[in-house]
Amino acid sequence: MIIDVKLPAALASECGGARHLDIDVPAEATLTDVLDQIAAAHPRLGRRLRDEAGKLRRYVNIYVGDDESRRLQGLDTPVDGHDIQILPSIAGG
Repeated sequence: MIIDVKLPAALASECGGARHLDIDVPAEATLTDVLDQIAAAHPRLGRRLRDEAGKLRRYVNIYVGDDESRRLQGLDTPVDGHDIQILPSIAGG
């Protein structure tokens, strides 16, 4: 199954300027599986998304379909063919 991963411009430079990645995963894949494939193909992008322990960096928000992954099952969220959107957190004051 091909999952469309949408990236913001701020992260596109980590994968050759691409704003979309097509990630091929098995039908029962989780968000971890998708991120593992991204890290294998684009190591710099992988390091921007997860820390050394493999946990999602706190300034990164990943949506599976319309839902933020932390409100679902985190990295164990099944992707079920949904598109994925990666967004950096915006802070200001």
